[in-house]
Order: sequence, then structure tokens, then C-alpha cells
Amino acid sequence: MTNPGGVTNSLKALPKAVLWDNRILCLLDQRRLPGERSLIRCNKIEDVFECIQQLAVRGAPAIGIAAAYGLLVGLFESDRSLTALRANLAERAHYLIAARPTAVNLPWAVTRMMAVTSGEFGSSGELLDRLEQEAIAIHQEDISACHQIGNHGVSLVRQRPNVLTHCNAGSLAVSELGTALAPIYRAYEEGVEVHVLVDETRPLLQGARLTAYELQALGVSCTLITDSMAAHMMALGAVDMALVGADRVAANGDVANKIGTLGVAILCRHFDIPFYVACPVSTIDADTASGANINIEQRSMMEVTHVMGEQVAPDNINAVNPAFDVTPANLIAGIITEKMLVEPPFDQNLKKLLNGS
Repeated sequence: MTNPGGVTNSLKALPKAVLWDNRILCLLDQRRLPGERSLIRCNKIEDVFECIQQLAVRGAPAIGIAAAYGLLVGLFESDRSLTALRANLAERAHYLIAARPTAVNLPWAVTRMMAVTSGEFGSSGELLDRLEQEAIAIHQEDISACHQIGNHGVSLVRQRPNVLTHCNAGSLAVSELGTALAPIYRAYEEGVEVHVLVDETRPLLQGARLTAYELQALGVSCTLITDSMAAHMMALGAVDMALVGADRVAANGDVANKIGTLGVAILCRHFDIPFYVACPVSTIDADTASGANINIEQRSMMEVTHVMGEQVAPDNINAVNPAFDVTPANLIAGIITEKMLVEPPFDQNLKKLLNGS
């Protein structure tokens, strides 16, 4: 029996993370979810930078899409010469890339947009029109990639329907459907009795606030747990597989993802549970040899000492707040992309994937 109506149709009821409407960029403020749905209208490049840096928009693919459109915010009303416009775009590109250092989709999308500017154009308006087309293409390609990730990963969920997730790699982190949640949604559509254990994901609770919100809204069976409960649930036999997203995949298969992912992978190895990663090919960084070369973003101590704005630690306590950790390739069973499920050895098979062979 299949799910009546289907998740694909139900996803339309979820708010979109990124909207480009009549050359206006609107971003869903994910800091306010699940309690409030609020759109931020970006009128200038500084608004886009702040939304990315402060996690109003988050998730590697969504950040890339937002940056592609963000590069153009406020430029359609200007009357700059082609030379001045190209110089301004270069400044904007450098500025946006600096917003968050770990997720590769941000520089990837901006670099792809900037490649357009080297073409021959008769006017500034013509260049802006072409850049808008490229941003829309990046957005549409991500939609297609998410659906294909779901298709390539659904068989894994059929075999292992009790899935542990970490952070949010669903519709809110991308264009639609998600990366790590895409195979889950596909399985649910098919009528598989999938159940998701949702890590809350401290310190910013993306699992509790976003993943649980998505799954519950779409009717997918789920249970919220604190991060520290994962080992216990695995010991009880409640987890068949772990499935997470990624912010950057190194050439050797090491994966940077939300802090706490490494701990999940280590637990999976101990309990002999397969640990999978789902991401678009654009998240694979062939220029980064290994996880040791990935720049880990360090965020404010207040995100650790406070929970939803309320202080929970003593005054003046020292804290650290790395936003990501790196899971080594030898802990990963496979990487689900829109092209295929990539299995070890990752250094060889990721290279073949990127080379189209």
C-alpha cells in the first residue's frame, strides 16, 4: 500500500527555504521554526550575507542557491557599465564566500555564477539576465538532484527502515525533498513502514526544530531523541542504519557534517550498523585531499551557553563551538549522490564519478 497523496505532493505544503520571485530574494528564517514561519526579504547583499552567516538559511545546497541569487540582489535597478558591473560582482562574490567557510556549495555556486561574467555581453542588462538564468538553473538542478538522491537511496531504506538522522538534511536544507531525508520520503511514498530516530542536534537543535518538524508535518513516523541517547537506542536494536547529509566531501571520502556526526559514525561502527551519507555531486570537493584540509567553522560560544536565547551555563564560562566535525571515509558505508550510490574505495570511485566514468 502506498502513502495516499504522496510525500512529493505533501512537500508543497512545507515552506521553501529559498524563493526568487520577480527578482526578489526571500529566505525562510529557519531560526524561528517550528514556532513561526517568517520570510526575510533581502534588499541588499549585506542581508544575504547575514542570513547565511546567522543560519536564517542553512544546509549546504540551500546556502549555495541563496548565494547564487544573492549575488544579484539590488543590481537590476542599477545603471553600471559592464566594466563596473563585473568589478562589483567580483567584490560581491568574495564577500559572500566569506559568510561560512565549511560548506563547499557556497563557493561552488558563486564560482559557477562568476564564470558566466567572462562571456561576451552587449550591455549590463544582458549580463544580469544571463546570470539570473544561471542562478535559476542551479536551483532547478538541485531540485532534480534531490529527487535522484531519493531514487538511488530508497532501496537502502527498504532494507533498513529504522533510520537515525543527525541535523537537518531535508527539504528545508535544499530546494525540496532533501538529501538524507529524500530516500526516507521515497520509501514512505512506497508504503514502507519507515521510522526515523531524530537526533536533536545540539547546540542549535536543527534535528528537533527542523527535521522533526518536516517529518511530523508529512506524516512520517519519527521519534525525537537527545544526541546522548543514540548509543542506547542502537544497543536496543532500534537503529538499522544512520543516514546524514554533508557540507563538504573530500576527495578521499572524508565527510564534514554537523558537529556530532563523527560520534554517530563511531557508534555505528561499534554496533555494526551501516552509516550512509547523502549529498549532491556539487558537495564533493576534488580540490580538498582529505578531511584534515577542511576548514571547520568556529561559531559563537553563546550558542553553547544558551539554548533558544536562555542562558543555561554559569556566567563567564569558557566554551568552544565548532559547527562541524569530520567523519573519516573508513567509517562510511556509502555516499548517495544524484548520479549513483558511491561505495568504497572512495578515493578511486569519487574520482571516477567526478570524471564521468
